Amino acid sequence: MMRTAKPPTLLQTLLVLGLFLTMAFSFTTLLHLPVMLALFIGWFVIIGLGMYLGCTYRDLEEAAAFGIFEGMPALLILFAVGAMIGTWIVGGIVPGLIYYGLQLISPSFFLPTTLIICSITALATGTSWGAAGTAGIAMMGIGEGFGMDPALVAGAVLSGVYFGDKLSPLSDSVLLASSMSGVEIRSHIKAMLPISLSAYLITLVMFTIVGLNHSSGHTLEHIQTLTRLLNEYFVLSPLIFLPPLLVMGMLALRAPAFPVISLGALLGVGYAIYFQDTNLITALGSLWDIPAIETGHAFTDRLLNRGGILSIMPSVAMIIFGLGFGSLLVKVGIVQLLANHLQSYVTNESRLTNCTLLTAFLGNLLGSAMYVSLILTPKLLSETSDKLGADRRLLSRNTEFGGTLTSGMVPWSDNGTFMAGILGVSTLSYLPYMWLSFSCLAIAIAVSWYRTINHRTTQFDGDYALQQLQNNPLLHRRTTEND
Repeated sequence: MMRTAKPPTLLQTLLVLGLFLTMAFSFTTLLHLPVMLALFIGWFVIIGLGMYLGCTYRDLEEAAAFGIFEGMPALLILFAVGAMIGTWIVGGIVPGLIYYGLQLISPSFFLPTTLIICSITALATGTSWGAAGTAGIAMMGIGEGFGMDPALVAGAVLSGVYFGDKLSPLSDSVLLASSMSGVEIRSHIKAMLPISLSAYLITLVMFTIVGLNHSSGHTLEHIQTLTRLLNEYFVLSPLIFLPPLLVMGMLALRAPAFPVISLGALLGVGYAIYFQDTNLITALGSLWDIPAIETGHAFTDRLLNRGGILSIMPSVAMIIFGLGFGSLLVKVGIVQLLANHLQSYVTNESRLTNCTLLTAFLGNLLGSAMYVSLILTPKLLSETSDKLGADRRLLSRNTEFGGTLTSGMVPWSDNGTFMAGILGVSTLSYLPYMWLSFSCLAIAIAVSWYRTINHRTTQFDGDYALQQLQNNPLLHRRTTEND
């Protein structure tokens, strides 16, 4: 006779999550162990609870495997970005971007420039990952050349790429948040604009003030040494801008990210052979791991010895463990239990906003993936939102804010792992500088609170109803599988 699994109690849920979060914190801050080990052990904690509640091991294993399968598109992009960075360094593309950037960009205005460039790149391409893997890595290198704190530069990069990503009609996150909330995509973007633009201006001012008051950690002599070494060890020409422009252009035309970024990696192989006179074997090998670059200048060597698929394998392991862990939490019923308790708290617009933002953040924290957050949040809160008579665009807007803007804050989430690996800065180091994310969240909470205490309800102009599911096979498969 088949057993029916029982739902977890609140005490069981709090004990299990408390144990996991304690392990994650202690491993990273006290024991200096990789957080992926906490996720790995967490698998068995959740599996143990699931079997105690009546789930079979086979069902739990399949749930974890399905969660990992759901993240395969992200993993493929991560492989491609790692390969592209490796060949772009060996091919002289990244060194060239750093070289020209150091000559053309003023150190005082570098941080706001980084914010703007990364915003435009993400807005045009519709992908925060692609923007971080192209414009982001170049700005990180230029910033290090200026002696900027890498965590601060990463904060400017992330503020830019997430701003552009969540306002781009080409973005999967925009598509998911709007469609799952039943909102037409253009109405969804328009609903986000006032708060997003206000937060962007605040962030731009903050990075400008910090940049103007920045005292370079490197002397002019150091910067001259760096540019000289780059010019000596690589053949540099304006042609190095072609591969980044081609990749960003194809992404902007909505070409699939994995083959486009892989093409960018192959272009790097060609540049290494043609411009840098690298032999074929070494050039192809840089897809996996770049050969050691030794200039005799420690800073330059550290700047250039990165990239290749091998360099991102720890990030791949982190994402695999994180996706499986999040899927197990859904299977056991922990995510639904927490959502049910949050829904009982919602009695007005202010609380609805707070609950939506928190639920979306928990999707990243416990589900370990932005897709989990953007799919589950509207499904869990749409009925509650309708009972309050709230405009569905309020739900879609706050789902996007809470899901997209917090996705890079969790060290074991797909975005947190990707950004830390690509930018070379730990999640907890760049977290305090994600000023765009904090500004957006704070303004959204403040606006809803102000309207609630004044007995006003947020209304948006124009029709917003989603007439039909957008023509996106990946989205269609995700939504039908989660029904």
